[in-house]
Amino acid sequence: MRKISLFLLVVVVLFTGCKKRLDSFLFNNDNNIDAYYLDSYSGDSELDLPNSFYVPEEQIHQFEYTILDEGEELSISAIFVGEISAIATDTVILYCHGNKGNMDNYWPRQKLLSHVGGQGNYGVLMFDYPGYGLSEGQPTEKNMYAATGGAIHWLKGKGLTEERFVMYGYSLGSAPTSKAVGDKPFELVPNKIILEAPFASSEVMVEDAAVLNMPASYFVNLKIDNAEQMKKCSVPLYWIHGIDDDFLSFDTHGAVVYKNHIKSWKLKSAIEGASHSNVPTFMGYEAYISNVYSFILKNN
Repeated sequence: MRKISLFLLVVVVLFTGCKKRLDSFLFNNDNNIDAYYLDSYSGDSELDLPNSFYVPEEQIHQFEYTILDEGEELSISAIFVGEISAIATDTVILYCHGNKGNMDNYWPRQKLLSHVGGQGNYGVLMFDYPGYGLSEGQPTEKNMYAATGGAIHWLKGKGLTEERFVMYGYSLGSAPTSKAVGDKPFELVPNKIILEAPFASSEVMVEDAAVLNMPASYFVNLKIDNAEQMKKCSVPLYWIHGIDDDFLSFDTHGAVVYKNHIKSWKLKSAIEGASHSNVPTFMGYEAYISNVYSFILKNN
């Protein structure tokens, strides 16, 4: 359904002569909120977790940090689950979420990751890109990276080091995660990365969805190329993709990203029957967190 929607948007641009670009589709943000509701959120959620994945209130820390966007200071909202004092000694997962909604939509995913190895074993940080949730500004590729860098800066300030740093990129979040190990623009390079339903590049995303032989630059300002970033990645990769993904094709997106990772060891989970947003459900939640845990512990 989302692929059809993107196709229709492209057709409208072509045949109306409108110069409006499709960045607003790729950044499908929701900032019409006054607060984050987390467990009380009643809207669409990525996962439907059972009560057994409860997170104690004292382990939920909502805060803000600031970034600069074209000289303007923006406040970015973030949530850390775990003991902040343990960041200096334990492994931390930085979760970069997908293109729609805000942190309320992805809260079940953060909760799930906080149970890797047992609840509270690893700290998990999630943040909203500019223009998402309570984060200020309008989303762009540049300030998405700035927000990611700000989150990494916060973790480093709390004592996190590279050998204890894991990045997880889901869908759109595969862009800052891939950049972190490709171009390496941030203060810390993660020791390992996890990519779930990654896209190959912004160009392939538009061309694959629109089935039009026109450069993506005509429609979008984005220059994201995760497949090329993977060629420069020298840290281990755990790659996860639903075989029946109807938004980011398994073959033209995920498989290309996986194939291009050649400088270190890697693991993969190609999930039969899973589409774009329900991979953990099809894997089974316990199997999912067990796989992530095994990957983080694995040395070679």
